[in-house]
This record gives sequence, structure tokens and C-alpha cells, in this order.
Amino acid sequence: MSDPLVDGTDVASLVEELTRSRQTVATAESLTAGLLAATIAGVPGASIVLRGGLIVYATDLKAGLAGVAEATLAVDGPVAASTAAELATGAAARCGADWGVGLTGVAGPDPQDGKPVGTVFLGVAGPDGVRVRELVLPGGRWEIRRAAVAAAVSDLLGRVRSGTAG
Repeated sequence: MSDPLVDGTDVASLVEELTRSRQTVATAESLTAGLLAATIAGVPGASIVLRGGLIVYATDLKAGLAGVAEATLAVDGPVAASTAAELATGAAARCGADWGVGLTGVAGPDPQDGKPVGTVFLGVAGPDGVRVRELVLPGGRWEIRRAAVAAAVSDLLGRVRSGTAG
């Protein structure tokens, strides 16, 4: 049986590209609660590239574990572009990785901090800086979380392939 988290994603290509370029990745995940790291780990050989992941579901852990500034959380909130950016840079820094991915958002069933269900902020930090994308994802909790992971894999793969890693 293949890993059901890997199926339907480009994560095998991501692991291959990171391995080829001798680069590593770490995650800081809120709404996905480790699902991205688990998806990467589902690929044989992922231990070469996956440094680790931080599950920062609780707002205080976004600051305490991932290094998101208290001011960012106080002003912008836990579901914000700035928070995703700081999660991504925090993941890379705290885990000693070349790339960091930060995911924060609202999977439902209810809105959070004025943000509707399906709002997701994806941050990818690398040697050339941080890029953040806002996603509006349809579906229930599982569909939103899986789509956020797929988007993170796709964005990171694109960045690694583009050669922006130095």
C-alpha cells in the first residue's frame, strides 16, 4: 500500500529536487497540524531533506516555538500573511533548514478572528527571502487541510526548481 498522504501530490518530486540540490526543509503548521511534514515523510528517502516540523496549533505556541513576534500576533492575529511569513522563517531558523514553510488558516467549521472558513496563508522562506500567498479553499476541514498541503508542496517545489535557492 502506498502512503495515502503522498497520493495525488507532487511531494515525491519535491523530495527528489531537494535531495538533488542538497537542501532541507522544515515546517511550522497551524491548521494542518503536521500534515505537511507527515506528507513529506511519506516519501522514501525523505529523511535526507526533512529537518523537522513545529505544530503550532495554539496561538501562544506560534510565538513560543516558531518565533512569531508577539506584536505580529497582537496586531495582525494568528491567521494573517505576516504570521505565515514569520512561521516560515521561524521553521527554517529553529530547525536549521534551507527552506521553511508556514501554514496558518481557518479549516472550520466556524470563522476565526473575522476570517472565513477556507482562508489560508502559506509562507515559504528560502535563501532569496519569504513569499506569502493567500488561499481561499473550498470544502470541509479535511479538504481544506489537504488542499493547503498540496499548495505548499507545489509552491516549494516551484521555488526549488526555479533555482532561487542560490
